[in-house]
Amino acid sequence: MEHHEAFWLTGEFWVLVAFVIFIVSVAKPAWRTITGQLDARADSIRDDLEEAERLREEAQKMLGEAERKQRDSFKHAAEIVSAARGQAKRLTEEARGALAGAIERRMRHAEERIEQAEAQALAEVRAAATEIALHTTRILLAENLSDEDRAKLADSSIGELPERLR
Repeated sequence: MEHHEAFWLTGEFWVLVAFVIFIVSVAKPAWRTITGQLDARADSIRDDLEEAERLREEAQKMLGEAERKQRDSFKHAAEIVSAARGQAKRLTEEARGALAGAIERRMRHAEERIEQAEAQALAEVRAAATEIALHTTRILLAENLSDEDRAKLADSSIGELPERLR
């Protein structure tokens, strides 16, 4: 018959117990170290992800700001072009008005000069007609009036002179 010993009395059992105690005593600090490193790595990854999210949000914000500035720039450029067109139209209208005014003033000036020339020509014609009439009258008077009639006419003309000079 074979004799069986109790399993706790065998050397293999105690080697197993010592191995388990060794593993537990070594595994616990190793586990803490490993889990600490894994936790640190997870924290680092979480921080990196949070930083990446923050950078993504900042980039989105910057993109939105750049797009808004671009829209504002396009709007401002369109306003400038519209204002320039309006100003060009206004300046064109002002130039047309100024040109029309200048043409009207020149026409009035030309008409005034024509009227002056006509008045001067008429005055010259009247003066020439008066001169001819006086010359003709002198000749007729010299031929047809006696010395006594000429003296009366001269006295009469001298008497009327103050009234005519008024």
